[in-house]
This record gives sequence, C-alpha cells and structure tokens, in this order.
Amino acid sequence: MFYYVLKYVLLGPLLRLVFRPRIEGLENVPSEGAAIVAGNHLSFSDHFLMPAVLKRRITFLAKAEYFTGPGVRGRLTAAFFRSAGQIPVDRSGKEAGQAAIREGLGVLSKDELLGIYPEGTRSHDGRLYKGKVGVAVMALRAEVPVIPCAMIGTFEAQPPGKVVPNIHPVVIRFGKPLDFSRYAGMENEKAILRAITDEIMYAILSLSEQEYVDQYAAVVKAEEAAARSAKERRFPRMPLR
Repeated sequence: MFYYVLKYVLLGPLLRLVFRPRIEGLENVPSEGAAIVAGNHLSFSDHFLMPAVLKRRITFLAKAEYFTGPGVRGRLTAAFFRSAGQIPVDRSGKEAGQAAIREGLGVLSKDELLGIYPEGTRSHDGRLYKGKVGVAVMALRAEVPVIPCAMIGTFEAQPPGKVVPNIHPVVIRFGKPLDFSRYAGMENEKAILRAITDEIMYAILSLSEQEYVDQYAAVVKAEEAAARSAKERRFPRMPLR
C-alpha cells in the first residue's frame, strides 16, 4: 500500500513536476507477466524515477547498506526502502550473490517486474561498466525477457555524494525485450552467461550512449581509491596554521 501512496500521491507527482522526465519506449515493458528491467545506474535518484514512470509495480534488488545506515538519515532511508518493498542485497561475496539471485527469482515467480542494475553499483564517473552475470542466471532460470533501460541525465541531476538534486532534464529510455530462450538449460555455462550479460550491456549502451569500460565498476573504484590513498601518503597535506 505504501508503495502506491508514494508513487501516486507523495513522491511520484513531485518527481514528475521537478524533473519532467521524458519517457521513451514504455510500450516495450510488458503489461503483465514476469520480466527483468535491467538498467544503467548513475544516481541514487534512479531508484525513484524509474518506478514513478512505470505503469506496473517494480521491485529492485537494493544494496544492503541502504538498510543499515547510521543515524536518523539511515533509519529513514531503511524505512523507505522496506515500505516500498525493495529487497536488501549483501554484495560482500559469492554466497551473497547466490542469495540475491534467489530473492530475484522469488519476485519473478510471482509474475512481477524485477529491477536490477547489472553493474552492481552506481557509476562514479558517468561511464557504463561491465555487467555481472547474475542477471543472465535469473533470466534463464525464470525463463523471462530482459528489458534494457537507460537513465539519461540522472548523473548530472544527482551525482554521487549530492543529497539535494539539481534541476536537470532526464530521459528514461526502454529498449525492446531481449529473448534468451535459445539458451534454455544452459544457466551453468559460464561462457553463455557472459555472452548474455554482454548482450544486455550492449543494449543498455546503445540506449544510453555512454562511454563503456570493460571492467567492473567496483574494481575501478577500489583501484582509484587505492591510488588516492597512496598519493596522500606520499604527499600528505600540511596542517594550516
């Protein structure tokens, strides 16, 4: 119930008024039945803008940190995500990934829409990164189509670290459903999962026209953080007098 209050009464109308998102390809999202909507992830606001424009309810696999943040802001964020029916995902290891797949399959088994960001984390620089194969596993096991989605302009509207969004034009573009039934029964083949995931990422790339990086976003973030840390150790900041 709270999901629909947010969408139609509280948050949805506000988001439409402020961002005035332009929607393209909405007819590509099936009106019924299970499907995966796989999108790029540029901003915290992606979680709200996509559900606001869809006619159907969509459940996202959201990172567990949204449910465990400290302080008043953390508790409010956790309450919001729980009330909206979003599912926390622990991203700390292989077993956690299997748990996320089980949760996602549970959503699809109820003929609902599942939202997922194959990159596994927000892009920190606006580029599109290599996708993780969990989306391919779920598409094959559940035998459902994958609808690619591109969020355009949300990085400029609310880049990482910015709490209050900027007023910036936003486009939400849905591509034609991708059918992977030709790979039925091959969900344990690593090469097949990689090929499917790459096809999904290419479809997202074609819609978003981002620069593509053939590396996992989390790896690049970690490498850049390590480089910054090493630089700070070599050239420590002098205290101001």
